[in-house]
Amino acid sequence: MKLLQLNVWGARLEKQIADLLKTELPDIACLQEAVDIPGDSTGGFFLPIREMATIMQSKNQFISPVVSYSFMNRTASFGNAILSKYTFTETQTIFTNAQFMEGFDFENDDYNIRNLQHAKLEIGGKALHILNHHGHHVPNHKNGNEDTLRQMKQIGEYIDKLEGAIILTGDFNLAPHSESLELLNDRLANLSISYDLTTTRTNLTHKTEVCDYIFVNDTVQVKNFHASDEIVSDHKALVLEFEV
Repeated sequence: MKLLQLNVWGARLEKQIADLLKTELPDIACLQEAVDIPGDSTGGFFLPIREMATIMQSKNQFISPVVSYSFMNRTASFGNAILSKYTFTETQTIFTNAQFMEGFDFENDDYNIRNLQHAKLEIGGKALHILNHHGHHVPNHKNGNEDTLRQMKQIGEYIDKLEGAIILTGDFNLAPHSESLELLNDRLANLSISYDLTTTRTNLTHKTEVCDYIFVNDTVQVKNFHASDEIVSDHKALVLEFEV
């Protein structure tokens, strides 16, 4: 199986993201900063979640917006999404900071509304838990603060209750060995660390840190893991091939 993790950056690089999905054809995609619009309309300025699902040949979409806002006489929503070729047996959205906001104003409202997605699949009679998160943003550094500590503790305690194979993904906005992220490093294998990634950012930003991660527990058999060099966002896509 193949999983792709990507902060799509509002999916503004439509063609590049589409080409990556066509090339990789992941079984599962975990996305942050993704945009959803109602109906079958295309975004025109970005690649909507439903179009990504069509490219992936994925019939299963789990969308967990953090905000909605007015866009071209329609209402768009923005947040996290999990797309899968496999049917979800359970889904849950857990907010780690604040709650969903309608009519969001990007200039005046607090953008640090955050949630954790949990989608449960059954693969060959075995439980597979896919978790997707976009981390709290602290300006100027990736060392975290009290808010990130609280949220990573919340996620860690949630994971502790799960049984079966676990894959946790996301742009966590945290350095690999920050105090906050160590709460997850102590529970799961952090592949960005294990595979010695030096950056998960692209040349579309001046930032060079590692802040995107795929974590797995020991029930997941890793076959291949890498950060793609294709420019599809200001973040690199992470690609995991695995078995459970």
